[in-house]
Amino acid sequence: MNLTRWTIRLPGTQRRHAAATRGAETGGVPQARGERAEPVPRGGPPGRGVDALAVHELLGEVSAPVAVVHGDDHVVAYANRAYTALFGERAPGGPAHAALPELAGLGLLPLLDQVRRSGTPRALKSRRVPAALSTRGRDLSYTFTCTPIRLTAADGTDTAGVLIFGADVTDQVVTAERLRDSERRQREAAVTLQRSLLPQELEQPDDLRVAAVYRPGGTETAVGGDWYDVITLGAGRTALVIGDVMGRGVRAAAVMGQLRTAVRAYARLDLPPNEVLQLLDGLAADIDASQIATCVYAVHDPSEETLLYASAGHLPILVRDPGGGVRRAAGPTGPPLGTGGWLHTSETMAFGPGASAVLCTDGLVERRDADIDDGLESLERAFAASLADSPRIVCDRLLRAMGITDGHDDDVAVLAVTCPQREGETADLFRGAELDLLGGVEATPRARAFADGVLASWRFPEELRELGVLAASELVANSLQHGKAPMRLRLRRTDRRLTVEVTDGDEHLPRHRRARPADEAGRGIAVVAAIATEWGTRRLPDGGKAVWAEFALPGTPAHGI
Repeated sequence: MNLTRWTIRLPGTQRRHAAATRGAETGGVPQARGERAEPVPRGGPPGRGVDALAVHELLGEVSAPVAVVHGDDHVVAYANRAYTALFGERAPGGPAHAALPELAGLGLLPLLDQVRRSGTPRALKSRRVPAALSTRGRDLSYTFTCTPIRLTAADGTDTAGVLIFGADVTDQVVTAERLRDSERRQREAAVTLQRSLLPQELEQPDDLRVAAVYRPGGTETAVGGDWYDVITLGAGRTALVIGDVMGRGVRAAAVMGQLRTAVRAYARLDLPPNEVLQLLDGLAADIDASQIATCVYAVHDPSEETLLYASAGHLPILVRDPGGGVRRAAGPTGPPLGTGGWLHTSETMAFGPGASAVLCTDGLVERRDADIDDGLESLERAFAASLADSPRIVCDRLLRAMGITDGHDDDVAVLAVTCPQREGETADLFRGAELDLLGGVEATPRARAFADGVLASWRFPEELRELGVLAASELVANSLQHGKAPMRLRLRRTDRRLTVEVTDGDEHLPRHRRARPADEAGRGIAVVAAIATEWGTRRLPDGGKAVWAEFALPGTPAHGI
């Protein structure tokens, strides 16, 4: 196995040697601008190739596997000691597919043809060498480079050949695999944390149908801090929340979890949307000043048929009217949470039966090669086309329409909401009645009579009707004593519960406290809290307050707020 009958010449060496020879023979200057010609080596001018013995010794000492083939069949001319140590003894003189069978298993034979035809080097990077192909008894990884060469026989005959060089990259591949495994585990931990912090099951309010979807970024993308929530506030009202914590990984997911928990805590106070965002703004700065977050907090009121909302740097809410027209929430958008120095404001938009809304994060519409307004317009068109779909189908259709796949490079959260139109017997289960109270001693008896008549017309059981009348009486009496005009009694029923609500012009919120035996007042709210399934208070956007009590209908499980 030697090259004593061959010499090897890399591409271009013949021209360089010829130029040097001519320069030596003619005495001329072989290079321009006065550059000196290289001296002719002792022993005469260079030949047409590298000395065969020198090539043999040089390649034999290389620690990487090297093989030389030539001709159309890639006849084996040489394989160095490192090659035979890796693949076993190989005899020269036979075609590569027979003499070097490992080349076929590694996919190198087609590459040899390409190199011979094109005359340019080619490489196969990080090719796995199975234990079955080598003598090492374990899997290895090599990068094989195939370089075109010219082989010159002793009689001066030239033939095209290919030099195969293998570089052991096993350590690099193992390190890269370990790094990928570590990144994968970290991403899985972040995704698990993210999903555990999101609602495991969305609350389904009486007056709305809701669905949401969260899609983490592709496998090469660290998970972000997208989140959403649906919170029943009592008295038929529902908070819809969506937000996005900037950044990636476990840190962003942890900040998201803290903000979501805070929103639920503030929701129990039944604060207006702008006040919720104001509190979140300070909290976000305290949690991590480097993590900026955006958020939309909206409250649906079925009695008013409105959405009251506020936005902190987030995408606008899209609302589709029953006729199919889509409009954006036009209210002002404040800066993201955590920036400070801004007073957020609440705005109102109509949202009655037959309307639908979509809240989403920027991963749904933002693309590196397009303006975000173009993405919003595409989203509006897709939303308008899904007129009769359920919220769940709306989420899926919007993801498809916006080209969101498993390889998408950003997290996506979508929250779809529909206020269904009800007809026939179903509509009879959703009713409301109101009574303006002018005050005076006759207000409480009037409220009791009104409540009794309405609840009787709604065919409630006698026990429930009595509880509703008692709650109305106590709430009106409390408003007469501690509130001020204007006062209003509102009764509302759904297929699940009865709500009794009294509003007045005073902003002082009553508290549930234990009355002492000698107290002449302070028992009304205690009575309401004792008989109602849920009760609560809130300040009204235009001033004043509302105090409400809910009663679950027979066979309906109670829900918390």
